[in-house]
Amino acid sequence: MVYIIIAILLFGMLIAVHEFGHFAVAKACGVRVNEFSIGMGPLIFQRTEGETDYSLRLLPIGGYCAMEGEDEESDDRRSLSRQPLWKQLLIFVSGAGMNFITGFLILLCLYANAVGFYTSEIVRFDDGFSGEGENGLMIGDVIYRVNGERVYLRGDVATILQYKSRGDTMEMVVLRNGEKLTRTLHKQTFTDENGQEYLAYGFSYGGVLEATPLRKVQYAWYNALDYVRLVRLSLQMLVTGVAGVKDLSGPVGIVSTISEMGQATEAEQGFAAAMENVFFFGALIAVNLAVMNLLPLPALDGGKVLILLVDAVSMLLFRKKIPQKFEIVINAAGFVMLMGLMLFVTFNDVAKLI
Repeated sequence: MVYIIIAILLFGMLIAVHEFGHFAVAKACGVRVNEFSIGMGPLIFQRTEGETDYSLRLLPIGGYCAMEGEDEESDDRRSLSRQPLWKQLLIFVSGAGMNFITGFLILLCLYANAVGFYTSEIVRFDDGFSGEGENGLMIGDVIYRVNGERVYLRGDVATILQYKSRGDTMEMVVLRNGEKLTRTLHKQTFTDENGQEYLAYGFSYGGVLEATPLRKVQYAWYNALDYVRLVRLSLQMLVTGVAGVKDLSGPVGIVSTISEMGQATEAEQGFAAAMENVFFFGALIAVNLAVMNLLPLPALDGGKVLILLVDAVSMLLFRKKIPQKFEIVINAAGFVMLMGLMLFVTFNDVAKLI
């Protein structure tokens, strides 16, 4: 139960942080904010400061920032719709920006006590490996890119091979004495110490670097970029049909995953290790929210940004703006579609638990 509560609070906090991003930048840009709420549902507490109602609501599953002129036409000169393009763009992307920054800061805190980082440096070859040498691979080479994807962390190699497999072939770029070298590897058949044959590329990697303060920041940044890529690769699998809608998880699935992961880790390594894994997963969710909200879909921040850019192009070409009522209808339709998808995903998550 404790991990379910932690997961709900964590998920709600990340959504509230997203809305706070919109709120803070809207205030800085002089936009009228009618209400800023932490939580959803029935009102627990409300206080008015200046022009804004600050609310605390019962359900700890997010929040919202209600800006004047965001979802309705307004004659107020400080309404969102009457602000210059750059201010509106900044306000719309600030929620995703706050989520990404939050994910990065979580990772930075998790790395605070690190003493070293594993790297993708090649450290050993299997007996019989045929690709060793100046024109192949050498001990000390650092794997820089695999199948077109940049390698930031040691675990990236396995992740990339999982998402972007090319059968038994690997296209690799390695760093050797500051030079980037391209290599093509094929799986070979090797024999282990027990005489059993196995198919592999035939090398091991995993050097270690001291975790200096600057390197901690660097690896937290790399890890955040890794999470962005993970979301992108997952979306590519969804679009290409490799994964289906049934593979998606919503809040119920995320809470369930965090709970199961926390309990399993605590049983093996203790509560501290379990919480560390929970917060790594929380950083992934934060970055996931940042990327997903910037997708150019109606009702999402990315959809609003797209409409703003189309509107700007329309003004340049035709000297006419898209009527706001059309934007409101598009966003409303998108909201209904997203709610439908969320309901489907939620029912699917519940069905998996039964």
